[in-house]
Amino acid sequence: MSFNAFKEALKPCKTNLSSSSSSSFSSSQISQEFDSTLSRKPPKTSLSRQLLRLQDDNTFCSEIQQKSCKGGSNLIPGSEKDGDNIGNEEIKEENGLKGPKMEFFRHFDHSGPYEPLALSPPGEIPVVQVPASINSRLLKHQKEGVKFLYNLYRNTHGGVLGDDMGLGKTIQTIAFLAAVFGKDSEPDLTYHKEEGEKKGPVLIVCPSSVILNWESEFSKWSTFSVSVYHGANRDLIIDKLEAHGVEILITSFDTYRIQGSILSDIPWEIVVVDEAHRLKNEKSKLYTACLQIRTLKRYGLTGTIMQNKIMDLFNLFDWVAPGCLGTREHFREFYDEPLKHGQRSSAPQRFVQIADERKQHLVSVLRKYMLRRTKEETIGHLMLGKEDNVVFCAMTELQKRVYQRALQLPDIQCLVNKDLPCSCGSPLKQFECCKRTVPDGVIWPYLHRNNPEGCDSCPFCLVLPCLVKLQQLSNHLELIKPNPKDDQDKQRKDAEFASAVFGTDINLVGGSGQIDSFMGLSDVRHCGKMRTLERLLHSWISAGDKILLFSYSVRMLDILEKFIIRKGYSFSRLDGSTPTSLRQSLVDDFNSSPSKQVFLISTRAGGLGLNLVSANRVVIFDPNWNPAQDLQAQDRSFRFGQKRHVIVFRLLAAGTLEELVYTRQVYKQQLSNIAVAGKMEKRYFEGVQDCKEFQGELFGICNLFRDLSDKLFTSEIVELHGKQEKENDHNRNATLDSTGHGDSPQKEIESRDSAECEGDELKDRRKKRGDPMLKDLGVVYAHRNEDIVNLRSMSHVDGKPSIRLKEDSKQPCQSPPAEGSNKEPDTADVVELKEDSPHVSDSSKRRKSEPCSLLALYMGIDEVELNKLLLSELPAQRQ
Repeated sequence: MSFNAFKEALKPCKTNLSSSSSSSFSSSQISQEFDSTLSRKPPKTSLSRQLLRLQDDNTFCSEIQQKSCKGGSNLIPGSEKDGDNIGNEEIKEENGLKGPKMEFFRHFDHSGPYEPLALSPPGEIPVVQVPASINSRLLKHQKEGVKFLYNLYRNTHGGVLGDDMGLGKTIQTIAFLAAVFGKDSEPDLTYHKEEGEKKGPVLIVCPSSVILNWESEFSKWSTFSVSVYHGANRDLIIDKLEAHGVEILITSFDTYRIQGSILSDIPWEIVVVDEAHRLKNEKSKLYTACLQIRTLKRYGLTGTIMQNKIMDLFNLFDWVAPGCLGTREHFREFYDEPLKHGQRSSAPQRFVQIADERKQHLVSVLRKYMLRRTKEETIGHLMLGKEDNVVFCAMTELQKRVYQRALQLPDIQCLVNKDLPCSCGSPLKQFECCKRTVPDGVIWPYLHRNNPEGCDSCPFCLVLPCLVKLQQLSNHLELIKPNPKDDQDKQRKDAEFASAVFGTDINLVGGSGQIDSFMGLSDVRHCGKMRTLERLLHSWISAGDKILLFSYSVRMLDILEKFIIRKGYSFSRLDGSTPTSLRQSLVDDFNSSPSKQVFLISTRAGGLGLNLVSANRVVIFDPNWNPAQDLQAQDRSFRFGQKRHVIVFRLLAAGTLEELVYTRQVYKQQLSNIAVAGKMEKRYFEGVQDCKEFQGELFGICNLFRDLSDKLFTSEIVELHGKQEKENDHNRNATLDSTGHGDSPQKEIESRDSAECEGDELKDRRKKRGDPMLKDLGVVYAHRNEDIVNLRSMSHVDGKPSIRLKEDSKQPCQSPPAEGSNKEPDTADVVELKEDSPHVSDSSKRRKSEPCSLLALYMGIDEVELNKLLLSELPAQRQ
C-alpha cells in the first residue's frame, strides 16, 4: 500500500449527521471503522511515529464522538470545515490534543519509551544505542544488563551476566549486540562506518537444545545474518564466514569441543557462552578449546554461577577475564580454603572472622566482572512467589528390607570398612591388603570380568556403580531389575543383583525379571514416594492445578507414565527421545489445553529452554547431586508470565542415600551464596569439601554408604543448630542495642520468649492435627528449602554489615483452622503441618505482619498471595 493510500485509509468518515440521527450513530460503528484500518499494512517508518499517528487519530475520534453525543456538533473530522486531512499530524500537535489511548492499542508493551537507549557516554562519536524497536520492549533490569555488557565491551574485557533463570539473558545479549553493530537504528542517527572499521563476527556457544531458541530470538528482535554451525554442511558455513557473509554464528558445546581448532582461528569480535557454568572444569576438552579463542571480549551467561565448588568460580572468571582473580594457587589459598573452613559448624571464631573478610573481598572483585540479579529483586512484584518444599517420604516395608540387604552386600561392605585394620594381622588397611578386590561380590566380578586381578583403582571403582544401585532402590524397586535394552551380560549381572537384594521377598516383586504387567508397574505399594505422590496429585487435580513431574531416570518416567494412565489423568511427556522439532509444540499444547493435567519431563532433556507457566505445581521425584539441576527444573514453571503461586515438592526417600544428596545440595547452595553474593549462612555441617581431615557427616565413602534407617538424618542436623541460631540472634540484637538501634535487651528477651511460647503452642496444635495426615501420606517430616538455605543473610554495604531478614510476607503462612472446625487440612499443605518456619525475633516485624496474617486467614488465602494482591492494585483499591 502506498503512503497516500494509507493516509486515505486513516481519514475519518465525512458523512454529516443530523441532530436526529446523531444519537443513533453508535460508538461501535466508529470503532469498526478504525478496526478496519488496523489490518492494513503500515508504511515503513519509525515505530514511534506510527504509534503517535494511531494514538492521535483515536484522540480526534473520541472528542468528536463526545460532541456528537452531546449534540454540540454534527460534524465528523474530515469534513469541509476541518480542512484537508493531509496535515492532520501537524494540526493535532499544534492544538496539543492528548487523549486516552485506543482500546486496540493496549496490547503494546509499555515497558519502555519509544526511543533508543544510549549506551555510549554523552558526546562520544559514534553514538552506540539500543534501537527504539528493542528498547521499548525491555524491562528495567534488562536495560541495566545491556549497559553492563557494553561497559565491559568498552573496556575490552569480558564478564558474566549471572541473572536468575527466566530474566531474559538471551534478549539482553541480542540488544547489546544490536547496539554494538548499529542494527535497526533510526535513519537520522545512523552512523556510517568506514570500510576499515567493519567488525568481525560473533560466536555464540550454547547447549544444542537451545540453538533453535537463539535463532528464533534473533529473528524476532533484530536483523542479523545468523548461521548455525551444527550438523551437516559445516564446511559451507566456514566458506560463508570467510566471505564475511555471517554476522552471528551459533554452535553447540559438543560441536565446538570437536571443531574448536577450526573455529578458534577466526578473528571473532565477541564470543558469548550460554550456560557458562559448563566451563567449570579446567581439565575438560571444552574448557581447553574455549581457551584458544583469540578475543578478550568473552561473555558468559548463566543463572547458576557456582554449582559444586568455589574453584568453579575461578575457572569461569579466568576464562571471561584472564588474570582477574590471580593465579589458581593464590585463589585456592586466599579464598577457597578460608571460606570452606569458616563454614564448618565448629570452626573457631578466628576462622569465621577471616572467612568473612575474604568473602567481602571476593565479592568486591567479582562485582567488577559480574552482574547478578534474582527474580525477587527484579520481577518479584509481577509474580505471586514460589515455595520450595522438601518432603521426606517413608519407604514401604518391602523397600526397607531390600535396601538393608543391599547395604550388607560384600561390595558395599568392602567400601564401608576400607579404613579398618586388615584381619590378616598386617599393619595395612583393608583396602590396601586383602580387601582390595571383592571376588565374592555381585558388582565387582562383572566390572572386572576381563581382569580378574582387579584394576589400579580397586576397590574405589565400585563407588559409582553402588551409588547408582542405592539411588534406584530409593526410587522404585523395579529400577534394579534388568533393562531389556541392555546387552545380555549386563542383563545377567542386574538379574543376579536383584536376586541378591530381594532375597526371600522375590515373589512379592514378581521375580528378578522385569514386570510386563501394567497393574504391577503402576502399583504404589512397592514405592513409598509414589504413595505420597498419589495423594498429592488427587488433591491438586481436584483443585484445578496443573503439574510438572520431573525425574532424572527415563525408566522411572516409564513407570510414572503407567501410574498416571492408571489414575486416568491427561498428560504429556518429554524426554531425550522426543524430537527437537516437536518439543515446542508439546509445550504450547500443554500451556493452552485445559485438559492437560500432568507433564512428565526428563530432568536432563527438559531442564533448559522450556516455558511452562500454565503449571503451578512442580514435583521433583528424585534429587540430583547438582542443586542447579533441580533449580532449573523448578524454573520451567516459575518464570515471567506465571500468574499463580508456584509450589514445588521435592520427594526424598527418608533414611536413604537421597538424604545425603539433599544435604550436600544445601552445603553447595550455601557456599554459592557466600562466595557469589557475600551472604552469611547458617553453619550446619562439620564436613569440609575436599578435605580428608574434616569429612564430618557429609563427605567420605563411609558416609555415602552409611545406614540412616534408624535416624532422622536431615531433621536432626537442622534441629541441632536451631538453638545456636537463636542464641546468635540474641547476641546480635544486643550488639545492635549497644549502638543505639533495636529493642533493649530486656524487651528483646521478653519478645523472644513470647514468640517461642506462641510458636510452641502453634506447633503443638499443628502436630495434633497434622500427624495423622502425615502418617496417612507416608511422610516422615518436611520443611521448606528456603527456611534452611539463606534463612538469614548479611550483606556488606560500603564496608558496613547490614542484616537482612527474609521477609515474612514472602513466606506463605498457613494458620490452623479455628477450633471446632471439621475441615481437614489440605494435602498440598502437608509441609506446613509438621515443621514451622523459624520465628523472626524482631517484635516490630511481628506486629506489622499480624494484621496481614489475620486478613489472609479471613480471606482463606496465603499471606504471600495477599501481599502480592495488594501490590498489584491501585492505592484506592488497596484501601
